Amino acid sequence: MSKQHGFGAIAAIVVLVILAALAAAIVSVGTSQHLTSAQDVLSARAWQAARAGNEWGLFLARNNMNWAGAATSCDTASRSATLDLSADTGFRVTVSCDSWSYNEGEDPGPPVAARQVRIYLITAVACPAAACPVTDATVAGVGYVERTRTVIATN
Repeated sequence: MSKQHGFGAIAAIVVLVILAALAAAIVSVGTSQHLTSAQDVLSARAWQAARAGNEWGLFLARNNMNWAGAATSCDTASRSATLDLSADTGFRVTVSCDSWSYNEGEDPGPPVAARQVRIYLITAVACPAAACPVTDATVAGVGYVERTRTVIATN
């Protein structure tokens, strides 16, 4: 009877292949977790940039101020402007305003008189591109995040 040699080498190779596959799986999971975490941070920044756009738009609308490049306020026509926060957050925000009048408490006779209320619809879209919102063809890739916030306010 002859002794067989080499079984230990085959077992060692099998163990090394299994460990290499396990290491590759761990690296893949770690990479996807880092990408997910980075996208979560970008999403939070985009949300806050859109919120800043809403606040800015409300300030302009409620104070009857002129929008960038427009000679009149949001009370007379729909307006749109860009808030550039790219130096601080990396995002630009396109803010649009629309408004309309509403008669509240209208009664055909005295003693209750109608009160006219101005309603403002402010929409802010934040993204890391030069202009928001962008079409699907211009989305850069995994680092692209876009958030939209809409608020309604009255005077």
